Amino acid sequence: MAGPQKNITLACWDYDRARPVLDGRVPIAGWQAETTAAPPGILFPLAVGEAPYDVTELSFASYLIQMSRGESAYVAIPVYLSRAFRHGAIYVRTDAGIETAKDLEGRICGVPEYAMTLAVWVRGILADDYGVDVMNIRYRTAGLNEPGRTERLRLDLPPGLDVAALGDDKSLNQALLAGELDAIMAPAPPTAFSAGDPRVRRLIDPAGPAERDYYRRTGIFPIMHVVGVRKTLADANPGLAGAIYDAFLASRRIAMAEVAATAKASANKAMSPFYADAFEDAVELMGPDYWPYGVADNRAALSAICRYADAQRLTRRPVTPDELFHPETTGKSGC
Repeated sequence: MAGPQKNITLACWDYDRARPVLDGRVPIAGWQAETTAAPPGILFPLAVGEAPYDVTELSFASYLIQMSRGESAYVAIPVYLSRAFRHGAIYVRTDAGIETAKDLEGRICGVPEYAMTLAVWVRGILADDYGVDVMNIRYRTAGLNEPGRTERLRLDLPPGLDVAALGDDKSLNQALLAGELDAIMAPAPPTAFSAGDPRVRRLIDPAGPAERDYYRRTGIFPIMHVVGVRKTLADANPGLAGAIYDAFLASRRIAMAEVAATAKASANKAMSPFYADAFEDAVELMGPDYWPYGVADNRAALSAICRYADAQRLTRRPVTPDELFHPETTGKSGC
């Protein structure tokens, strides 16, 4: 007979692939989960600081940095709650004379945090695919559309790398329009771009063809966020890390089935006129399980971000994919 269930706290954002865990449809075997749905902007600073949750969504870059220093309270599980192609994440002032990616060299580029996962991927892609010396860009950090954001981790950057905060009174959007920045790297558009301001455009536009070509060539679907379980809890409870992985994998399967059903339905329950086209395009390019978990099916992406973090001098030592995750989870199927 199974013993009594233990309690565990779990927090992540309300993604479709996480919702069955959050709402209890998919349990963590042997555990009673007290779940919290909160956005990454709230969870990530907590995870690298007071670490209040037993299981939490993590910024992949922050985890890499803390892990390389031996400072992370968590050990990651190869559950990728957030993934995104990022060729469209660079915005430039139209009068800055930036026509190609190489033109970013020597320029002043705003980014919400130098060490955020988006920035690691964008710089890595710029270096690999466009030959950009990303260490020769001058970086200024601040909130994208609201002032006040700061780096969540202390960084040990090399001398000569120009990274500085804009200050507490100005957003990246404001600084770009004021001519203090030449470009912005960000996971969401600056408000000037969203409003159709002619002074701002995407550098790689349209981004879709470049992102599809990138995937065809590399097999990489960039990983942004992972799940972490508190190290001390996992050490004291063999089987827990594997059970968490299994629950999130089951949750992802439910979400994939729901997406497919919506795309194939005679009446579209999602308010997107091209939902079915987007689903069919993704399947044609990436296969029916285009959001795999696990290590084996994601080795190219894992190797790339480890390499980028090292080249950008964010990790204290080179980190390899095989040391990233709890050993109970590394051999599990990802689909």
